[in-house]
Amino acid sequence: MDIALIDYLARWGHFLFGITWIGLLYYFNFVQTEYFKEADGDARTDAFSKLVPRALWWFRWGAMFTFLTGLIMLGIRGAGLTLDISVGAVLGTLMFLNVWLIIWPNQKIVIASNQQVKAGGEALPAAAGAAPKAGLASRTNTLFSIPMLFFMGSSAHYSHGGLDGNTTALIVSLVIIAVLELNAIVGKQGPMTTVKGVIASGFALTAVLWGVVALL
Repeated sequence: MDIALIDYLARWGHFLFGITWIGLLYYFNFVQTEYFKEADGDARTDAFSKLVPRALWWFRWGAMFTFLTGLIMLGIRGAGLTLDISVGAVLGTLMFLNVWLIIWPNQKIVIASNQQVKAGGEALPAAAGAAPKAGLASRTNTLFSIPMLFFMGSSAHYSHGGLDGNTTALIVSLVIIAVLELNAIVGKQGPMTTVKGVIASGFALTAVLWGVVALL
């Protein structure tokens, strides 16, 4: 098969699956989480038993296929990687790992607990700790998504060049991202607790990373 066709199909799939994934990420963070803050206990339990599992199915598999199609494109481009796409790809990869290694495992516990309550049983003790872990990782993915989309776009339309000569910028960017990812694992939401806070933080992170790749 023509390599150009494979590249285009991967790009098309990357867009399609990415829209599904990020759209649901924003739904969870901007709509569902805010609703759960106001909903009564029975409504939350019912939603976690019936709605959330369905949404999370599309969410996690959207993340999986976004990641896989991205890998195909990166493999085709090989040595032609730009600084921008490298930063964007690192952010996207961490977001994918957060979905499958933090958000989904902890949400499974929360879902099972709510289903048990709905059936007349007691909540699982582990659910109390699982919910904040999933929430922090989800907020971090929302934070990462804004600069990730920026650098995915700038790689083709406002590129800062290849990796040669941009080693310092790449290293500084990776250190900043690593610190934020560490916070996603063991830290707190901080300013990301509110919708306005996580959106503002996302744009601030975009500005900082853009400054790093443009000036270093």
